[in-house]
Amino acid sequence: MSCDDLVCARCAHPVAEGRCPLCRANRDRMHHGDLGGMTPALVSLVLIVLFFLTLALKHLMEV
Repeated sequence: MSCDDLVCARCAHPVAEGRCPLCRANRDRMHHGDLGGMTPALVSLVLIVLFFLTLALKHLMEV
């Protein structure tokens, strides 16, 4: 979801336009990301890699 899809509850305009302080704050938060760079896709990728590494290590221990 991008800020182009959101409508501000305060001014009833698209958040992307940044007409009020709340719009601008939310637009900046969405564009800069407060997740520390960890997007849901990145978290999913890390979990999948860890899963396959665990399977590989388990297979190597059995051999």
